[in-house]
Order: sequence, then structure tokens, then C-alpha cells
Amino acid sequence: MYQTGGTIRETLQAIQQTKFVLPAIQREFVWKPEQIARLFDSLMQGYPFGTFLYWNVDRSNSSRYKFYAFVCNYHERDNPHCPQLPVFHETDLKAVLDGQQRLTALNIGLCGSMAWRLPYKWKNNPNAYPVRHLYLDLLADEGGADEGGMEYRFEFLTEERAGSAIPGECWFKVGDILGMQSGPPMLRWLNERLPQERLDRAFSTLDQLFQVVHNRNLISYYEEKSQNLDKVLNIFIRMNSGGTVLSYSDLLLSIAVAQWSGDARKEIHTLVDELNDTGEGFAFSQDLVLKAGLMLADIGSVGFKVENFSRENMQALEGKWPEVKRSLKVAVQLLAGFGFHEKSLRADSAILPIAYYINRRNLDGHYVTKGGFAHDREAIRTWLIRSLLKASGIWGSGLDTLLTAIREVIAEHGQDGFPVEKLQEAMARRGKSLMFGDEEIDELVEMRYGDKRLFALLTLLFPFVDVTNHHFHIDHVFPRSRFTRARLQRAGVPEGDIEAFKEMVDCLPNLQLLEGAENVEKQAAMPSEWISGSLSPTSRTNYCDNHLLGELPESIAGFREFYEARSCALRSRIVNILGANAAEP
Repeated sequence: MYQTGGTIRETLQAIQQTKFVLPAIQREFVWKPEQIARLFDSLMQGYPFGTFLYWNVDRSNSSRYKFYAFVCNYHERDNPHCPQLPVFHETDLKAVLDGQQRLTALNIGLCGSMAWRLPYKWKNNPNAYPVRHLYLDLLADEGGADEGGMEYRFEFLTEERAGSAIPGECWFKVGDILGMQSGPPMLRWLNERLPQERLDRAFSTLDQLFQVVHNRNLISYYEEKSQNLDKVLNIFIRMNSGGTVLSYSDLLLSIAVAQWSGDARKEIHTLVDELNDTGEGFAFSQDLVLKAGLMLADIGSVGFKVENFSRENMQALEGKWPEVKRSLKVAVQLLAGFGFHEKSLRADSAILPIAYYINRRNLDGHYVTKGGFAHDREAIRTWLIRSLLKASGIWGSGLDTLLTAIREVIAEHGQDGFPVEKLQEAMARRGKSLMFGDEEIDELVEMRYGDKRLFALLTLLFPFVDVTNHHFHIDHVFPRSRFTRARLQRAGVPEGDIEAFKEMVDCLPNLQLLEGAENVEKQAAMPSEWISGSLSPTSRTNYCDNHLLGELPESIAGFREFYEARSCALRSRIVNILGANAAEP
């Protein structure tokens, strides 16, 4: 039944009092800060807010279902999930079936905060996640809407940034409007901060925010009163399956959640967090874990299809969940032992065959470290790197068909060791060959700095580098900082070679793996200078031989000769390791 009425303030009070809750079938909060800012701008401009769909849960049924609270203080690493609520007994509830994202955005903007990771910061760095609140600039220009249609300037800012506003700005913390009264108190607040000539604009904007939050009945909704969970689930899927933001896997997770006897949502999200905290950190998703569940529990065709999420299959998955968790954790530990992390693992799906193999053999954490498994681990590492190096992408289109075929091969031939040859044959039959031809070899030799495949290739070329317990950098042999036009000219590089030098500096022949501490020590030193100052004569020779550096020139003027010689040496080693059908130049 359609209902009208209710203000944003009243709705937020109901959320704080847990009168409004989220059913377990709901997904997580997925909006970005700019989407929250746009929602508040739309409200200020008087645009329609949209209707909501609530499920009225009778007090007699409130203890039968799992419910979650709305996110308030979002933290990308420490608090990204909707918190589970305790069991309700004899409590009338409104569970939100449609409108969670909008209501959560209001809750964060008016009652909470957001903390997301700064670019280029590691996820285990506590300073990488500054806490920000939503602010409104009361002095933003009255020049009409910008190119995106935004008329009001809402931004998530740290308190430090908001408090050090540059001239022409006056940042108001949006949440403070909840405790503010209109009229004289509002004017007093403004008088303390602004000169008389700026008051009109600021007061008009602040009063508009007050009216939107306190006085306008912007909330309208439909109510569903049925207590049948299957009917509610069907309504939820109908309401959400046409959207573009909600992924299909979100809907399938909703089905899994509704059909597990335990807390599927918590289990999956906890596992995702644990996997991503392994080693230097990964970025595995809910989708990856769901697909792993289908694959490792031998369900269907591994695809995200509704028939694969039947009640019977979900009961089977729940029964095998401890094995799925163990196998995925061991597989991720293995990848971390190979030196991979979120910035160097090009395709997350590549872990699935490894996890399936670990599961079939019932291997535990000892597999990652015991010497008796060293040969098997190396077989997995080489196979994995081959798959990651393919420019065409092994783990892209046709993934479900490929994973299903790989599962069959491992089930049949993986009892005593990782069946590399059988896997390569099965993959080749599906157009996913792990062999490399001439053009592919040439592309690998010219691979550029920043390519996600680069770490994998370097570890394959230089397996003696121990990346297990060290943080390694991809280092420029000849420092990039010396390849400006001015510095190259001063070094005597001919004018016709300068642009070529600037291109070559970022290619594989000028790159190496270097331990982080060594890279910091090396800084912008020339390679001959750094090596002679850090290593003994014998160690120097061994280092240059192992890393295919050859005779290092004293000057950048000799860079082209170094580059061409190392390029040939690298190509020869790549051909030898990959067993490619590529002729030597």
C-alpha cells in the first residue's frame, strides 16, 4: 500500500532506533562519496526523491529472520559492512527492500562519516584512511548548475580541510543541521563566521538545507505485509534485477543468504576480508568467493546462474563451506608466498583452479612451506605465471566454461600432483593456449613499467630472487630521473636518440626486481656506481651475470648498447623458460 509523509529527520531517527532495518537478502552499501553528494544536491534542488519499498515484519516473526543495521561510519578497511543486529523478539520492524542506498547515503551524510584509502597508500597503513564528513559550502557561486547539473557544493572533507577554508569558502558540516534551529540561531552561527555582505547567500543555502531535512515530507513508500519469505525474496529480485548498479552476483548472494541455515552473508564477507588481509594485501571480491564456492563444492557449471543457487545446491555448499574456506586461505597464502599482492595479481580468477586442487588433495597450510611440496609448488607457480602473462587474457571471456573444464581435469588427474600438462592440453582445446609465439615474445620483451604482468614476468626470469619475506620494488636499472631532455643532452646523448631513450627507460630491459630497502638506498644512482659501492668485485660479477646486466656503462651515453644487449639476453631466457615456438633473432 502506497504511503506518503515523513521527513528525512524522522526517518533517520527511526534508523537510529532500529525501527528501520535491512533484511539479510540486502546487499552491502556500494555508493561512492560523489553519489552521496549528488543525492543531497538533488534534494536541495527539489528533485523527486523516489519511493521506497518496506516490508512490515510482524512482531511474531521478528525473531525468525536475520537483520542488519545501516552503515553509519563507513571505513573501507575496518568497517565496510552492514553490522548484524541481535535477534529481535516481539518487535515490529520495517525492513527496507528498495531504497537502502539512498537511506544509507542520508545516514552517512547527516549522522556519520566516510574513510576510504588514499591513492598509492598501502591498505595496512592506518594513515591511508582519513575520516571525512559531508560538508556544504555556503558561499559556492550562484552561477547555476555545473556541467553535471550540480548547483550546490557538497564534499566529504577532513575536519582539518574544512577548518582551513580558503577565501571565498564557508564549509558547514551537514550533520550539524540536525541539532540546529532555524531563524536567529542560524543567523548567529553565520554572523560569527562571515561578513555582513556574505550573509544573504549563506543564510539562503543553510535555510534550504534545514527545510529539506526538518520540514519537507519527502519520504514516500510502498508497504509489503506478507510474512512469506519466498514471496518477499521474489519481490526483492523483481525490484532490483533491472538495475545497473546491483550486480547479478548480489542477487544470487541474496538467494544464498535466504537459503543457508547459518549466516551466509557474514561468512562470505568475513572470508573476503581474511583473504584480502593475507601477505601485503589482495583485492578479492564477493564474486570471487561465490564462484569459488560453486567450483569447490562441485556445483553445476560454475556459472552465476539461478539454477546453480537452488536450495539443494546451497545446502551442499553450506555443508562444504569449511573445506572451501580452508582451501581458499591456503591458495591465497601460496600466492602471497610467490610474492603476489593486489597490485601484481592481474587476474583474481586464476586462484580458483589452485584452490580446487588444494581442496581435492585436502591440503592444509603446511603445503605452503614444507620442502616435500616444493616441486609441486613450483609447477603451480610456473603454470600460474604463464596464464597471467598471456596478453590475450586467459581469465577473461569464456571463464565459466574454462573453469568447468579445468575442474574436470584436476578431479581426474590431480590426485598426486598438479597436472600441468593435462591442464595445458585442456586449455589449448578451448583457445586458451599457454604457448608463446614470436610476436608474444617480442611483446613481453618490450613490456612497460606499470604493466600488471611485469612482476610475474620478472619473478619467472629471475627465480633466485627471494620474494617470500621481502617487499620488492620494480626498479629502473638506469634511474628514470636522469632521462629528461636536459640531462640527456648534458650527458652527450645525440639529439636524434633522446626520444628513443625516454621510451626505452620504462621497458623491461631497463627493469629489475630490487628489495625495497636496497631500492631506497640506490635512489637515483647510476647502476655502475651503485653496484661498485655496494658489492665486492666477485659479488658484482655474480649480480650482473644473474640479472643479465652485462657490462654496465659508466655514462647514459652507453644506454642504447646496454639496452639492446640485455634485450637479447632477456629474450633468450624467456624463450628458454616458456618453451615458446619462437626462433632466436
